[in-house]
Order: sequence, then structure tokens, then C-alpha cells
Amino acid sequence: MNPYAHLVAEYARFFRTGKDYPLGGFPPLPCSQAAANAPVGLIFSPHPDDECIVGGLAIRLMRESGWSIRNVAVTQGSNRDRQAARLSELQDACNHLGLGLIQTAPNGLEAITPKARQQDPVGWAAKVAVTADILRRESPKAIFVPHEQDWNGSHIGVHFLVQDALATLPTSFTTHLMDTEYWGQMTRPNLMVELSESQVADQVTALSFHVGEVRRNPFHLLLPAWMQDNVRRGSELVGGQGGAAPDYGFATLYRHRIWRGGKLEELSAGGRNLGCAEAAGVLFT
Repeated sequence: MNPYAHLVAEYARFFRTGKDYPLGGFPPLPCSQAAANAPVGLIFSPHPDDECIVGGLAIRLMRESGWSIRNVAVTQGSNRDRQAARLSELQDACNHLGLGLIQTAPNGLEAITPKARQQDPVGWAAKVAVTADILRRESPKAIFVPHEQDWNGSHIGVHFLVQDALATLPTSFTTHLMDTEYWGQMTRPNLMVELSESQVADQVTALSFHVGEVRRNPFHLLLPAWMQDNVRRGSELVGGQGGAAPDYGFATLYRHRIWRGGKLEELSAGGRNLGCAEAAGVLFT
């Protein structure tokens, strides 16, 4: 028998059978309480469910280095009839992973798009002020934000929302900016973070709590394959063209920069692979 035919058949079989697995309802994962003075990481999520998709490094920081990780629910989706349900699903997903949750407004912010930024400067300024207040209050050591070409309008909108909010803060405000990707791939990531099988399973499980979304599109079942493809891309984009690929099964890609003195600073040339053998906090020391 052709072993590759068997390999592909097994991928297909697991995807089919996965559609019958339960959605949500799993108990919270064991999680240590962060110290009162623990570093804070904020995930600015365009939609409920993004925290489970791009939060690989943030979860590692929480588990390995004692960080307090909080998900900022920038929006609760554009379907107003689903906003309350999506918040409930988000609360359950964050509770499962051990993430804190910050709401931007009772139903989330709306019209977070490049078009709204251009056409409604007064309304946009109010949303920037909400975001800047969160940044001042939380004083995060790192923030996770979609990159500026992440295709989806809300993802791109959140990128500029956070950038505009940072620009209103005093020049003494400093944080690590971790650009994330999902709908649109980054052309210049500089960090590939390995994720263990058990952590990927935790993220898939948490994603299943977003019942209304994964019933429409079972992207929770495709998350491991996406993370495998990140290894393929990251081996060249981060490690260098033609370089040897690290022996990772799953990974997430980021662009790591620093906001300091009122502007973004690029890190030194070259990329960085962070394997599971290293504690994630080493990136920020």
C-alpha cells in the first residue's frame, strides 16, 4: 500500500469524524493564578474566536512565564442578533484557557474598519480613546494585534485602531508589539513559535466553544493543519531561504517589534525560532 495514500486518508478521516465531536462544554483547564505584579499581555481580538487562533505565544507566556493574559474583545461580531451569544461563547472559551476578558463596550465596538476610520473621524476618535484607556490602565508588556494586511476588514481595522491609540499615549509608554496573522499571511514575520501537541489540542478545544461560528464553518478542525503550514512557511520566511527546517509539528508566526518613544522600532535583522524547550518569557528579557 502507498503510505502517502494512507496518510492523506487518515487526515480526511479525522476531519470527517471531528465534525461529530462535542462543541464546548469542557471543564476549565488547570491554571495557576498570576502574581499581582505579573507582566500583562493583551490580545486585541477583532472577533470572538481570534484569541484561540492566534494566542499560541500568549498562552505559552501565561503557562511558562507566569504572565497575566487578557483578551480584549474589540468587537462581538457584526451580527447584532448574535452579539450576546458570541460574548457568552467567548467567556466560556476564555474561562477554559484561563484568559482574562476585557470588553470594550456592552456589545463591543462596531464599524472597526479602514473605511470607518477614513469616513467617520469623530466616531473613530471615540473608539481610539476607549482603546487608549485600556492600554493606559493595563500597561501591557506585550500586545498582540493583527497585521496591517490581514485581509478581513475588521482585522485590518483593529490594527489601525491600536496603532492610533498608541500614538495618543505619552512617549514614555513602551510595549512589545506582536503582529498576528490569520486571513492574510505576513510577508515578513520574524518569529516562529513552536506549539506542543497538548497546547494545540487546548486551543482547538477552546475554539469549539464558539459554537455558532464553528457550526457555520468548522475551522476549529482545520487549526492544526494551519499550524503545520506555519512551520512550512516559517522555516523559510523566519529561518532564511534554503535553511534547514526546525523539527516542529505546529507553530504560530508573529512579527515582533517594540513601541518606544512614540514610534515603532524594528528588531535587529534576522528571524528567531522559539522552541518548546525554551520558556517563552526569554523573548522579552
